[in-house]
Amino acid sequence: MRSFFLNKVILFPYYMVLKTRHFLYDKGIFASYSFDIPIIVIGNVSAGGTGKTPHTEFILKQLAGKEKMAVLSRGYGRSSRGFRFVSCNDTASMSGDEPLQIKKKFPEAIVAVDANRVRGIKTLMALPEGERPTLIIMDDAFQHRRVKPSKSIVLIDYSNPPFSDNLLPFGTLRDLPGQIYRADTVIVTKCPPEVSVEEQFEWKTKLRLAAGQKLFFSALEYGDALPVFENGDKRYVYSNFAQMVTAIANPLHLEYQLSASYKVIRKVKYRDHKNFGRRDVSLINRMAKANPKAVIFTTEKDAQRLLQAEGLSDNAKLRLFYYPLEVSLLNGDWQDLVIDNSKK
Repeated sequence: MRSFFLNKVILFPYYMVLKTRHFLYDKGIFASYSFDIPIIVIGNVSAGGTGKTPHTEFILKQLAGKEKMAVLSRGYGRSSRGFRFVSCNDTASMSGDEPLQIKKKFPEAIVAVDANRVRGIKTLMALPEGERPTLIIMDDAFQHRRVKPSKSIVLIDYSNPPFSDNLLPFGTLRDLPGQIYRADTVIVTKCPPEVSVEEQFEWKTKLRLAAGQKLFFSALEYGDALPVFENGDKRYVYSNFAQMVTAIANPLHLEYQLSASYKVIRKVKYRDHKNFGRRDVSLINRMAKANPKAVIFTTEKDAQRLLQAEGLSDNAKLRLFYYPLEVSLLNGDWQDLVIDNSKK
């Protein structure tokens, strides 16, 4: 009980900063900008790990051929500055790992990065007619109140609901949980393959969503293992042993996937978006050498940074693999999720 109240006292300044910031935007004291183009914002109230990038890709896939789409991201971890169009030939350090992943999977879509989202949208809208997007998806921008979206989607991890979480650093919440009520749609992500109607109702009750807010449930599905490097030897995928190297917010989903098919003999976990330096590369090389029969799995996002890592041995490159991820909706229809009010 004492530690509970101590945590509340320590968190109070952070809580007040967040509360004041949202109050100033809600009252119009801080300016928010509207644009004459449909803008879908995807985000969360927790510190990563809810599946923003796979859900962005899900929307891109559903709207392919129906809209000329652009994805605008901050490009976290990149070394470049200002606005940048992402190319399939970029490295993760140029554009950020997630935007690069999206561009490689959807080369026909415009993918751009800019920490200043207002400037980024204006730059996209200034493109010549025919090149200009008809819809913009803002990845990880729910907290970016300077832009008024046409539709906002908030993601919640099934295993870490906001009603049982706490603000950083005592929990994973980076924003006030009550901010989910600003969203048009809430998606509970990383669910088991089936979520009963009773459980869906229980979630809706605990979240206390407003009548107009929609609640969806989604699961992540893994595709066939793919090599990080072109010379990857797929025979390693059929090994009985696996090792894991990740630099994402929450690698538990991958751990569960691997444990179903492999004896996982080593797990190396780094902070989210970490660039793999000389020591990290040396460790991966040693892992490959010490366990010659084991495959080494990473995530699709981490693969973008491993591709530019210097010093990886041929032995390590042969056995580095990842599972591509796709989202499947467990209730409702994707048109209800995306199209219904994305064009206000």
